[in-house]
Amino acid sequence: MVRGQLIDVIEWTDDSSDTLVHKYDMNGKDIMMGAQLTVRESQAAVFVDEGRLADVFGPGRYELTTRNLPVMTSLRAWKFGFNSPFKSDVYFVSTRQFMDRKWGTANPVMMRDSEFGMIRIRAFGSFAFRVKDPAAFMREVFGTSSLFTAEGVEGQIRSLAVSALSDAIAESGIPALDLAARYDELSRRALDTLAPRVAGLGLELCGFVIENISLPEEVEKAIDRRTSMGVAGDLNRYAQFQAAEAMREAASNPGGMAGMGVGMGAGAAVGQMFAQSLNGAAAGAGAAGAGVVAGAAAGAGVAGAAAGAAGGAGAAGAGAAAGAAAGAAVSGAAGVCAGCGAALPAGSRFCPACGAPCGQPAERFCPGCGRKAEPGAKFCAGCGQKLG
Repeated sequence: MVRGQLIDVIEWTDDSSDTLVHKYDMNGKDIMMGAQLTVRESQAAVFVDEGRLADVFGPGRYELTTRNLPVMTSLRAWKFGFNSPFKSDVYFVSTRQFMDRKWGTANPVMMRDSEFGMIRIRAFGSFAFRVKDPAAFMREVFGTSSLFTAEGVEGQIRSLAVSALSDAIAESGIPALDLAARYDELSRRALDTLAPRVAGLGLELCGFVIENISLPEEVEKAIDRRTSMGVAGDLNRYAQFQAAEAMREAASNPGGMAGMGVGMGAGAAVGQMFAQSLNGAAAGAGAAGAGVVAGAAAGAGVAGAAAGAAGGAGAAGAGAAAGAAAGAAVSGAAGVCAGCGAALPAGSRFCPACGAPCGQPAERFCPGCGRKAEPGAKFCAGCGQKLG
């Protein structure tokens, strides 16, 4: 056998970005005893003899002899000083990190939340891995192909990542509302769960990052409503906030059913606030005050609905005004105190809320005949003269 038919230098330069295992092309040649093997950093060389895993070499430069091929020597039963060419398959394994590999939940993951009950969440992120044990990786994953890329193991890691995330969320007990603030903690928990599962494949998980966890649309809407209530401060202020929002929407879309709904809502809200003021004014009067509140609330609802049917932003204002007026009428109130704005029961001479004297309307007389005009009249009942 001539020297040109023998291989005396074995090395591999990786010019790709995702190759995990590369089989050295022998082109039908034998390996010369004493050949030079070069293994670069982030590589490992694995010799396979007739399908059986033999010697593994880390980074460095080696002269192939029976001394540094102990497994091969044992398998072949070579004698000491054996110097003949031999056949063997040589695989180069990349041991560098494969970074920024993406993972995500193909389907929603169920979780039990103490506040919202059973909810579905979605998540995505990235991970990094490398081959830690080339021999184990060759036995468990690689097989006999001449080329193996990172894509061949990413699918398995992604599936394990979703399972690890579910375990991490369940064990942590973190509420759904706090998940976004605890990504680092959940990432560490998932990494601790996932690392032993891939170690059996000869792999090492170098990093695991959760980039986003999204909640169902229904839960997000509930959170938005709760945020609005938090901004309003309490339920009363929230009701006022809702009424104001309804008025604004009606102003931008006058007429129709929207105006009716706004009128009803505005009338009810104003009537409710009017009833509360009546309740405060009549607190000293006992049961009478309760009747005033009930009358105001009932009037507010009826008048608000009637005014809402008129439609538009004007209907909203009319509903509010009618609600207050009708509430006062049903409850028997005579007017509103000019000092504090409290409702005045019929016949009141002083405000029950602030004690201010109640003003009496001035008497009017006809400029034509001098007859005393009735309260609220626009024309004289005696001569028909228009009253000022």
